[in-house]
Amino acid sequence: MSISNTTNVIGDKPACAAPTAEQSKTALKVALDILGKWRCSEQEKIAMLGIGRSTLHKYQSRPETARLSPDLLERISYILNIHQSLRTLFDNPENIYGFVHKANQHPFFNGATPMDIMRGGKVAGLYDVFRHIDALRGGQW
Repeated sequence: MSISNTTNVIGDKPACAAPTAEQSKTALKVALDILGKWRCSEQEKIAMLGIGRSTLHKYQSRPETARLSPDLLERISYILNIHQSLRTLFDNPENIYGFVHKANQHPFFNGATPMDIMRGGKVAGLYDVFRHIDALRGGQW
């Protein structure tokens, strides 16, 4: 069995194809737009994306030049999925974009905001926030 550079194989079955460079850069642009609409500070963007300040500024001004690591793509994926879950849960932009800054009494959040968890800088924080928001909309786990 031959394996192309853009296809992962699990066992003998092909998994999802890796995103193209163009798709990755589009995802970066969308994620940066979402972070802006979430009113994230520069430090929050840096923490959630796991990149340095100069890299953030470069990506914001020239996203087409970005070289995206698997770690950054995973982080972007969680940001996009959190946003999609919020769009499914809420109709109004105030909740879609403001939810991440609202204190949450769910036992996982324990009065913290989703942003408090995500700005910790760990991929696991993004994953956990996505998992709990997705569960609110009836996501399957």
